[in-house]
Amino acid sequence: MTTPSLPAIPMPPLPALPDSGFRLSKEHLVVAVPVAVVAAVGGFLVSHYLSGRSCKKGLVNTSISKDSPKVVHSFDMEDIGTKAVYCRCWKSKKFPYCDGAHTKHNEETGDNVGPLIIKKKDA
Repeated sequence: MTTPSLPAIPMPPLPALPDSGFRLSKEHLVVAVPVAVVAAVGGFLVSHYLSGRSCKKGLVNTSISKDSPKVVHSFDMEDIGTKAVYCRCWKSKKFPYCDGAHTKHNEETGDNVGPLIIKKKDA
């Protein structure tokens, strides 16, 4: 049993596209492709560099004793009461005095900032 063949349908002619005058030759591609690759890699590297420069949620301390869980400096002073604790994180509600706000800041950011403690020297 043979299947009947379909009659050939003539295709309408394709309309001619206007000539824009723009032609890419092999020489153009030899220059354009490396330029495009260098531009893409350069753009990626610049964006990667710029995103790496931004800090985690507002780090205050960027370089002092980063291997310590909390940086605390203590000074003996003769002219104060027994002890004064000053804020260094700029988050205290009692600024310039420390209210412990650095604890939450450190947990949220991975920072290690702590208060400045000034105390009177024991006699």
